[in-house]
Amino acid sequence: MPLFLGLDTGTSGTKAIVMDETGATLATHTHEYALSTPQPLWAEQNPDTDWWAAAQETLRAVLRKASVSGDKIAGVGLTGQMHGSVFLDAQNNVLRPAMLWCDARTGAQCAEITEAIGGEAKLFDAIGQPVFTSFTAPKILWVRQHEPHVYEKIAKVLLPKDYIRLKLTGEFATEVSDASGTSLLDVRARAWSKPMLDALQIPTDFLPPVYESTIVTGAITAEAARLTGLSAGTPVVGGGGDQAAGAVGCGIVEGGRVSLSLGTSGVVFAHLDEPFFDPKAIQTFCHAVPGAYHLMGCVISAAGSFEWFKETFAPDQSYDAITAGAANIPAGCEGLLFLPYLAGERNPYFDPQARGAFVGATLRTANRDWFARAVLEGVSYGFKDLMTLLENSGAPVGETRLMGGGAKSDLWRQILADTVGHSLHRVNNDEGPAFGAALLAAVGTGTFDTVPEACAATIRTTDETKPGTNAPVYQKYHPVYRSLYPALKQGFADVAAATV
Repeated sequence: MPLFLGLDTGTSGTKAIVMDETGATLATHTHEYALSTPQPLWAEQNPDTDWWAAAQETLRAVLRKASVSGDKIAGVGLTGQMHGSVFLDAQNNVLRPAMLWCDARTGAQCAEITEAIGGEAKLFDAIGQPVFTSFTAPKILWVRQHEPHVYEKIAKVLLPKDYIRLKLTGEFATEVSDASGTSLLDVRARAWSKPMLDALQIPTDFLPPVYESTIVTGAITAEAARLTGLSAGTPVVGGGGDQAAGAVGCGIVEGGRVSLSLGTSGVVFAHLDEPFFDPKAIQTFCHAVPGAYHLMGCVISAAGSFEWFKETFAPDQSYDAITAGAANIPAGCEGLLFLPYLAGERNPYFDPQARGAFVGATLRTANRDWFARAVLEGVSYGFKDLMTLLENSGAPVGETRLMGGGAKSDLWRQILADTVGHSLHRVNNDEGPAFGAALLAAVGTGTFDTVPEACAATIRTTDETKPGTNAPVYQKYHPVYRSLYPALKQGFADVAAATV
């Protein structure tokens, strides 16, 4: 029976899984690393000492835990955090730390890009969506303007998973789902946008060839085999950005299915057979399913907000202990609300200057449990915003599936179901994007003919969380939550200006 490996270069760590053709997971392993924030709004990691070192350790460990040798792996699929920028010189040396998806320093460059292309209508024609600080193109411009000594040495700009591809195969390549988040891809044509590259004066040579997600893009080199335990010659497929690969991993590969991903960022994701563009509200990207598309809206700090809360206010407590305390607080926290804009916000505001905030504290909110529950609820209100955007777009919303680390919390699942007003289904694996990447490898190497076929053979729903008795409470507070950003928007901008 062939085995497949999925490798996920995430924000908090690198994860690998080994699975068979039935979808059974033989082993998983995760190697964690930190996020560097050297200045306000900055977020960086080192591609070599963080990602590549973690990939080597993770691959060796997962093969060991699965009790298999590298020659048993029929194919490798790659996934990872989207939008980040790896700047390489002509010798493939990393020139500076990678600027990540949650790095919000590029607000000025986003405005410059829109102006350079000729306004929002021309921008929409070129790439089908607005530019946000998360995306890759404004990062390139920021380096050109602020670090010209780095820019003059650039030979290639790669996304995170595609740097790992280079280290594993020696090949430059990306695929359409991840490339959709660069602001440089013509999403309709599934190819790099010449009008965008010309307007921004970014050389085409900076970018790797772009493929569909199931295409084999290279093979493990002898050197990579020595470092990882994989076998030389093992095929590596295109893979997918973490959201597209995660959607594959929970079966969002046909119209009407929607996923909510409660990871470091929070994403609502809907499969589309044909592209549908609503640039003012929600993004349309290429899916990891060849020829398909998806709508995606993002809460930048979802489980990341809860991680921030834990590390800042309860570093000695486990997540389970914190949620156990939060369960004792009444739904709605008696009006204590949290805005999860710790790294700005994408949907629905596209505002990199937005900040996190607690609003509504009183003398009764006298312990940490109140604020912990407010964080869980605030992120859930953000998901309600995303679901509203999706529903207003006219996209079909059928069965809704939940994935991500936050979905393991019984309390948070119930709060989320109550808030968004939909039943939430989980599936028989919780390996997320790594599982989806392994499925893409199974398709790319011929075990399955199509991605939907692979999903039908390996994925089924398990439990369901229905909206409960607290749903009316959240329906009451959500409009209050929505009123806070407009009231604070100018204050956020003033704080950002004062911080410079």
